[in-house]
Amino acid sequence: MSVYRNAVWFVKGLQEYTRSGYEAASQRFVTSDLEVDLSGRSFMITGANSGLGKRMALEVATRGGTVHLVCRNQSRAEAARQEIIEHSKNQNVHVHVVDLSNARRVWEFAQSFSESSSLHVLVNNAGCMVNQRELTEDGLEKNFATNTLGTYVLTTALIPALKRVQDPRVVTVSSGGMLTQKLNVDDLQFEKGTFDGTAAYAQNKVRGARGGRQQVILTERWASQHKEIHFSCMHPGWADTPVGYEQELQFSQMNSTSSNVEVTWVSCVNEPAVNNARIQKPVGLM
Repeated sequence: MSVYRNAVWFVKGLQEYTRSGYEAASQRFVTSDLEVDLSGRSFMITGANSGLGKRMALEVATRGGTVHLVCRNQSRAEAARQEIIEHSKNQNVHVHVVDLSNARRVWEFAQSFSESSSLHVLVNNAGCMVNQRELTEDGLEKNFATNTLGTYVLTTALIPALKRVQDPRVVTVSSGGMLTQKLNVDDLQFEKGTFDGTAAYAQNKVRGARGGRQQVILTERWASQHKEIHFSCMHPGWADTPVGYEQELQFSQMNSTSSNVEVTWVSCVNEPAVNNARIQKPVGLM
């Protein structure tokens, strides 16, 4: 990354991505907007067996919503399901084992789900940060296949199901790391030069068809093409979750006053997913 981009990202991060940034922003929150009854609404959350995804699933279940956990690991997903049911007293929590890096499997799952279940909210939370260049069985770089292609295929395949319900929403959890990278359309899968997992993760978050940030641009495109659905894209801050632990360890002291930082930031995802006031705001924003 360039010195300029690195400096801008770090300064912005100190102001907005730490616990103090959350506390400053939270003064503008309307707490009652999140005190909603989600009975009768169905939520699909990817990467929901840990971190922000798991906490989001718990918040939805506690409010009475039906939760579909989309995870790679069966045992971890089942453990998360049992924990969520125990704390929320809501039995409507379901597990779906899907590897988002396998585009064909993602498409088949979404098609099957659409035929048998309803969906009101999709939360694209899952992401990976593989530090050694690794290819999927389809020959795609693992970060790209999961963070970029998997998100695109799942969302696209579920759009018809979302259009069949009232007040459908899609929330994509992106990353402020995108600010450190320029879009490189000539090397989408990091086949040239030295591979850097962190840079690959940031690039996945900036890739787009017209030189913009990938997930943000996808959100803008979806919002313009499917006006019946409310699309949002957000950055959760420097949160102490498994995917970012090693890369963001140096920021732990900034958030040390919280024993569970994922709780501090989960409202960033929760707000666009469940807040009834959200539908009054413009779509396609981060």
